[in-house]
Amino acid sequence: MAGSRMSLPLFVVVVVSVTLTGVTHGGPEMDPYQILGVTRSASQAEIKKVYKRLAKEWHPDKNKQPGAEDMFIKITKSYEILSSEDKRANYDRYGQTDDTQPYGGSRYGHHHDSFYFDDSFFNFPFNSKNHREFADSKYTLHFNQYVNDVVPDSFKRPYLIKITSDWCFSCIHIEPVWKEVVQEMETLGVGIGVVDVGYERRLANHLGAHRTPSILGVINGKVTFFHYAVAKEHLRQFVEDLLPQRLVEWVSDKNHMQFLNSWHELNKPHVLLFDQVPVVPLLYKLTAFAYKDYLQFGYVDQGLSETADLQKQFNINTYAPTMLVFKENTDKPADIIQAKGMKKQIIEEFMSNNKFLLVPRLVNQMLFDELCPVKQFHRRRKYCVLLITGDEETLSFGKQAFLSFASGNAKDVVRFAYVYQRLQQQLCDILMQSKDGPHVPPQVVILERRNAAGKAFFKAVTAWNGSEEDKQCLLEELERLQKDPSILIHDAMLPELNNEFASMFVIRWICASYDYLSEVIDDILHNNWREMMPLLSLIFSALFILFGTVVIQAFSDSSEDKPTKPKSKDGLKTENGSPGAGGASSRAPKKNFVEVTELTDITYMSNLVKLRPGHMNIVLVLTDASKNILLSKFAKEVYSFTGSLTLHFSFLNIDKHSEWMNTLLEYAQDTMQLDADEDDGGRHKVDYTGYVLALNGHKKYLCLFKPVYTGEDFDSKSSEDEGATSGGRPKPSSRDDHPSRKSTRSRSMSTLQIHHKLDRLGLWMERLMEGTLPRYYIPAWPGLDKITPSK
Repeated sequence: MAGSRMSLPLFVVVVVSVTLTGVTHGGPEMDPYQILGVTRSASQAEIKKVYKRLAKEWHPDKNKQPGAEDMFIKITKSYEILSSEDKRANYDRYGQTDDTQPYGGSRYGHHHDSFYFDDSFFNFPFNSKNHREFADSKYTLHFNQYVNDVVPDSFKRPYLIKITSDWCFSCIHIEPVWKEVVQEMETLGVGIGVVDVGYERRLANHLGAHRTPSILGVINGKVTFFHYAVAKEHLRQFVEDLLPQRLVEWVSDKNHMQFLNSWHELNKPHVLLFDQVPVVPLLYKLTAFAYKDYLQFGYVDQGLSETADLQKQFNINTYAPTMLVFKENTDKPADIIQAKGMKKQIIEEFMSNNKFLLVPRLVNQMLFDELCPVKQFHRRRKYCVLLITGDEETLSFGKQAFLSFASGNAKDVVRFAYVYQRLQQQLCDILMQSKDGPHVPPQVVILERRNAAGKAFFKAVTAWNGSEEDKQCLLEELERLQKDPSILIHDAMLPELNNEFASMFVIRWICASYDYLSEVIDDILHNNWREMMPLLSLIFSALFILFGTVVIQAFSDSSEDKPTKPKSKDGLKTENGSPGAGGASSRAPKKNFVEVTELTDITYMSNLVKLRPGHMNIVLVLTDASKNILLSKFAKEVYSFTGSLTLHFSFLNIDKHSEWMNTLLEYAQDTMQLDADEDDGGRHKVDYTGYVLALNGHKKYLCLFKPVYTGEDFDSKSSEDEGATSGGRPKPSSRDDHPSRKSTRSRSMSTLQIHHKLDRLGLWMERLMEGTLPRYYIPAWPGLDKITPSK
């Protein structure tokens, strides 16, 4: 009894322990039904309605209570669970949420990085621009602003853009990191932008951003998406990877002379940065990208032993980064800056003051516009002293003397440059012309540009040999110019300069292609399929088209590819087995033969009377004697029209069915005049051999082709007259006019050779297809008895 009493409390303790254990490990940390205040049987519409009300009430922008943000997150999390059928079923069955996974199985552990709403969910009445954070509104982008400002500016600096929305709750999680990155990147010169898809859906679609939050970069007009975890280090590396490679060249004791001596070839000053950091600073890379068209950049790692001689040569201190600018003189820097923690503003000013060589070469129009700008105001005159030379050596005596003179110039209104006559022939020819005849280089010219259209005033100062007399003459002219600008007595329209670096476009294109392929390979290795989809789609589409073309060509009829020689009896299939020939075609023939049926009492109803609307029957009139010859010629002329589904081809034997032909023409005699043989007063019957009738059975009209001779046996003038007749509308004329001409035509028609009767049928068929032939309507088709041969 005592044992049973002891065992009962022990049993109770065990049951309670198991129960508490199950509650501890299996129970959720929060009840989404309780948080939203709905029952377990609530519908999706009820849950959504309650969620909208609670979200509006507890939104941190609306509710300033201390626990409002935590409550808002709980409400959002609860709605995320209950709005998903799978998550709700898992919670109802196992009590599982994303925060508590007692079973730990992948079967029920579905994680989502972000939460999505339908489009209507982004535009609540209280969801206005006034409630956005001030930091984001400062960088808000609109479509026109992106196209007109951001894209052109992206060729000078990269842009980092965040895609967000007012109801993107996952955006709240990345906001602290985004603020830190923006604060750092903006001080370095990176452009920042924010796109709200609720208000700028067009811009989001243009960028290809189909989810929030998204982060992307824009450089050189190209959009690149960020696909990694949102961390400060990852975003910094992302911005650095956006920049093109080879912006900055690594310089050491071995290659520094090669780097500095390339100033003449590249026509740019060279900048060297000395620092102890083993990698090129991001600020320096961004500066190199912004000034890549004006300066060449190099980096010297002071921590390497390979750079010790270089540091000693230029007396570089190690306590702070040092930046040197070299121009024509590679032994001595033209400018120097040294400071701890260099700021962007200081570097910008330093670069702007050293964008050009002391005497740069005019290599393109852009450089000419910057060195010799157009006059804006009277007090802002800019004069350009130009040395025109044919000597293309790096530093000849004349160039050295001109450089020495320019280095001593302290006037900001005067710029010095030189140009090669061979490379800028048009410009040099204009500037060296004078009343006494053309000057011979080397020649110094002073010019002032007056407008952007190319108008300029100039004066040839002196032939330049670099002597002291030449320098003195140039100095006196510059002093006179300051007092009296009217000494520039010549004016001309200057042509646009040739781009001497155009030949380097291929090299730049190869480098750009290499950079792009590197990015593609990197994307493939990191499984960035979203960004790769357009490229992969293009590749597979091209392969599919190529493969489809090969397959079609492989299975196509080889006879269509080989031109067949027209034969007299090939290509025509008639009821009696007579062959015909196919001719040249402007349309794709439907068949490789012409199917011609005989119009008899058996085929009369189907081929004419009951012909479908829109269909026409082309009927050739022939005799037993001319049957084979005319059918062969008929096949040649109409073969190119066999691709039309509305045309049918037949022939009518006039020996058998002359009564039908006469009846048909009697019906149409009120609207159509036929040329009868007028010899002997018209007592002879008309020869209808070679006539062609286009019969529309549904609308009861016909078009008529009459044979026309096109050979050389008769006068070509009569042929032209008959050509008009073949169109079906004879020209009205008096019987008494030109009797000899009309009799000649009659004789030519009567003696017309059979194989020439259909010479112009092809042209007539073209007009038939165009609908330009006259139509002769009849009240009714002749009866079946008219075409039935008499026994």
